[in-house]
Amino acid sequence: MTISSTRKLVGLTAAAGLILALAGCGAAPEAAPTGDGSGSQAAVAGFKPCIVSDDGGWNDRSFNQSAKTGIDRAAKDLKVQSIDVESDSASAYAPNLESLVGQNCTLIISVGFKLSADTIASALANPKINYAIIDDAADNSGAKDKDGKDIPDGKVDAPNIKPILFNTVEAAYLGGYAAAAYSHQAGVDKVATFGGLQIPSVSIFMDGFIDGVQKFNDDNSAKVATYGWDVAKQTGSFTGGFAANDTAKQTAKGLLDQGVDVILPVGGPIYQSAAAAIKDSGKDTLMMGVDSDLAVADPSVAGITLVSIMKRIDQSVYDTVMSAASGNYDVTPYIGTLKNEGVGLSSFHDFESKLPKGLTDKLAELQKQIISGDLKVTSENSPK
Repeated sequence: MTISSTRKLVGLTAAAGLILALAGCGAAPEAAPTGDGSGSQAAVAGFKPCIVSDDGGWNDRSFNQSAKTGIDRAAKDLKVQSIDVESDSASAYAPNLESLVGQNCTLIISVGFKLSADTIASALANPKINYAIIDDAADNSGAKDKDGKDIPDGKVDAPNIKPILFNTVEAAYLGGYAAAAYSHQAGVDKVATFGGLQIPSVSIFMDGFIDGVQKFNDDNSAKVATYGWDVAKQTGSFTGGFAANDTAKQTAKGLLDQGVDVILPVGGPIYQSAAAAIKDSGKDTLMMGVDSDLAVADPSVAGITLVSIMKRIDQSVYDTVMSAASGNYDVTPYIGTLKNEGVGLSSFHDFESKLPKGLTDKLAELQKQIISGDLKVTSENSPK
C-alpha cells in the first residue's frame, strides 16, 4: 500500500472519487448501490432528495460542499431533481427545513451538528419523511426546549432520522503521527491544532491528532511538543465558530508564535484564516486539511497543505440517497471508519518526496493495526 504523489484529480467532485491513500481499493462506506452515471437504478415514484447546509454554506471547501457533491451525484445517477437550501445563519435552520417539507421532499439531509434540534423537531412533526443528519447522533444532545431548558440527551429522538457519523479519531491519529514525523525531521519538534466550536465532531480530530503525535514520540524516543489541545482535560483553542475571520486568524497566529511548523485547523473555512496567518508569519509552516482533500478542493493552499484528514461525507450522502431512492430506507446509524474507508488520509501530493524515509510504510502499518484492533485508537468524542 503506497501513497500516490501525483495530483491526478482536479476539483472537489474528482476528489470525492479519490481512493483513500492508505486504504487501497475497497468497498464504498456502505453496502449500497454504486451509481455509474447512467441512471441505471430507478427511484421509487415521487422520490425527491433534499439537503440543507449549516451556516458555513456550500462553498466551505469542507463538509457542506462535500455533502452537496454527494447528493448532486446521486440525483444525476437517479435522474431525479434534488433541492438544496443554504443557511446563512443558525436562525435559518428551522425555516429552511420547513421550506423543504413544503416542497414535498421525501428525504431531507441536514449537514452538521448545529442543525440537530431543528432537524429532530422537523422529523417528529413529519414522520412520513425520511431524514438524515451528518455529524450528529440525532439524540438532541445540547438542545433546549421552548422555555430554554435543557432537553435530556437521548430523550427526544425521532425514529425517521439516520445519523451519519465518522470515527475520525482513527484517521487523525495517522495525521498526528505524520505531522510529528515531519516536524521532527525539520528539527522543530512543535505542532499544534485548534478548532472552530468545541463539539464532538471537532474535538475528535484534535484527540486523534495529539494521540498520534504521542505515538510518534513513543516509537522514536522523540519529544515533539503539542499546542492547542489537551486530550485529558478536553480543553484548548477554539475560535467560537467556523467563520474565516480575524478571531480565527489571531487564534492561529497565537499558536504560530509558539514556533510550530505544522498546524491543524479543524472547522471548515477557518483553514483560510490559518493560511493567512502562515503567510503573514513569513515562515515555512504547513497546515493540514480536514473533511475533504484540501490540496485538491482549494489549490490556492496546496503549497502549504501537508496532508488532509478526510471524512468521505460525499460517499455517505450518496449511499444514503441511493438507499432511500430504492424504497428501503434504513435509519441504522452509519459510522465511517478506516475499515470501511469512511475516513482516511489523503495523498501527501507534492510533499511525499519530502517526507521522512519510511513514513508512508509506517502509516500503512499503523492503519493495518487499527483496522485489526491490535492498536486501540479511541476518543471520548467517538460516535457511540
